[in-house]
Amino acid sequence: MEATNEVKPIIKVAAICGSLREGSYHRGLIRAAIQLSQESVKGIEIEYIEIDQLPLLNTDLEGQGTFPPEVEDFRQKIKEADSVLFASPEYNFSLAAPLKNAIDWASRPPNAWANKAAAIISTGGSGGGERAQYHLRQVGVFLDIHFINKPLFCLNAFEPPAKFDKDGNLVNAETKDRLKEVLLALHEFTLRIQGK
Repeated sequence: MEATNEVKPIIKVAAICGSLREGSYHRGLIRAAIQLSQESVKGIEIEYIEIDQLPLLNTDLEGQGTFPPEVEDFRQKIKEADSVLFASPEYNFSLAAPLKNAIDWASRPPNAWANKAAAIISTGGSGGGERAQYHLRQVGVFLDIHFINKPLFCLNAFEPPAKFDKDGNLVNAETKDRLKEVLLALHEFTLRIQGK
């Protein structure tokens, strides 16, 4: 049997971190996802999109079909992406305010999230962010975001062995393997939604 090198179609993934903190473990997860996409997950290009420059949602800032420049830039990056990777911390049993703000800006008509495939990765204490993931999925229903169901990535960051170094970089090999499985599932699901 002849071996073939199947070339996977490339999908563009917009990665968004719900934490604004520089040393955030969620930023570390995104950095690890980008590294995996460059080294071992073929067919994915991940672009990290900052959300800290977005003003608080205020429709008074909207013009006649226009938005503040930083919002326009953010919305355009979401529109250009094939799918989205959300790194969602959990605050008070829900998603973080900066992430919800970004979601709300991109949902203003016309909805930039519509018909996007997406995955959620989260880390934290014992639940690993599972309640925030649940709330984000609820928000996604209204916005027509299609989340992968499996694998679920909720990581207890504080349970031994160490998952992150002092700078917030993911260092645990088993966790990197789990993250790789999420990226592979997102790639496959994105292509399925796009009919490819």
